Amino acid sequence: MPLPAPAIADIARAYTAAWNSGDPSAVASFYAEDGEIIINRGDPWAGRPRVADMAAGFYADVPDLSLTCDDIRVAGTHAIFVWTFTGHDAGTKNALNISGWEEWDLAEDGKVQASRGWFDADDYARQVAGG
Repeated sequence: MPLPAPAIADIARAYTAAWNSGDPSAVASFYAEDGEIIINRGDPWAGRPRVADMAAGFYADVPDLSLTCDDIRVAGTHAIFVWTFTGHDAGTKNALNISGWEEWDLAEDGKVQASRGWFDADDYARQVAGG
């Protein structure tokens, strides 16, 4: 049974807050126990511990990461979470302003069963390098 759009919007707001907490486990808590995320057609991060590892990697690369939810679109148990994050690269200290989205397949309990995340990796690399 699909979740109502307002409930998914609440999930998106809380997910944004979880990312802004800096706590990888908080991010992972939004995923089903066996949920997964694949970013830019890469290898899957499957299961909550691996999702937490993915988030920890972002925090290591961008320690002052700040995420905003720019939009949420809902169709039944499928949602698009459109985001922007800002911060500074840990190595170069260059400012980052990266936009992207996650395509969510949601379980009946509102947990993310599968996410496909997308952002422009070339633009990310350019910003890291200071271009």
